[in-house]
Amino acid sequence: MPVRPTLAIIAGALVTASIGAAGSRWTGDPLIDRIEAQAEQAIAAAGASGVDASFSSPNGFRSRHPVLSGGERLDEATRDRVAKAVAAVPGVGGVRWADGTANAESGTLVLTPLHCQDDVEALLRARSIRFEESSSKIDAGSRELLDEVAMALRPCLGSIIAITGHTDASGPKAANLALSRERAEAVQRALELRGIPRDGLRAQGVGSNEPVEGLAPEDPANRRIEFSVIATVPLHPTPVDTPSAR
Repeated sequence: MPVRPTLAIIAGALVTASIGAAGSRWTGDPLIDRIEAQAEQAIAAAGASGVDASFSSPNGFRSRHPVLSGGERLDEATRDRVAKAVAAVPGVGGVRWADGTANAESGTLVLTPLHCQDDVEALLRARSIRFEESSSKIDAGSRELLDEVAMALRPCLGSIIAITGHTDASGPKAANLALSRERAEAVQRALELRGIPRDGLRAQGVGSNEPVEGLAPEDPANRRIEFSVIATVPLHPTPVDTPSAR
């Protein structure tokens, strides 16, 4: 029985997408490879054998925000020392323990808004925050990505985080402008639910007025959410942010 052309095209697209996803997931990142090796050295120097720092998200994407596991028999002072030693490695973002301990931030680590923005942009290069068609309702498949975006932004709390919604040029300009803002506001609410304070978030929509350079205004790839992190006053860690509390 001959294969219909439409089915062949769909099958080929699925294979291509699968290969692309696998490549983006498993391709090595030199920066993360470096900080992962330095984190192992930091853990050893802190005298915590059996502790592992994972620089991968649950779906396999590389991340600069490690999750520490093991060390269940270590006392709290040692756990605190290990987490801060890993957080002090240049390039590492927020650190947390797999058993639910809050994020750890080192008092000596200098974090810049650009650092957090770079982390978010790296996440969004591989995946996109998706919405239901012609709607501001966030697709269920983007929830894990929003979890990772919130974690990437957390080390720069105290800065202003601008969320900008974009659309392509298909459709009325006024409707595109309204939809882009509604989507940015939906992302803002999602981040609030993930612990990012509302007073540091700013949502705006620009419709189809700022297409991606090199793309036609009607290209669907122009439908996107962008983040800009602007320095104001850094937020100092409170006791709930320290790694010793369980």
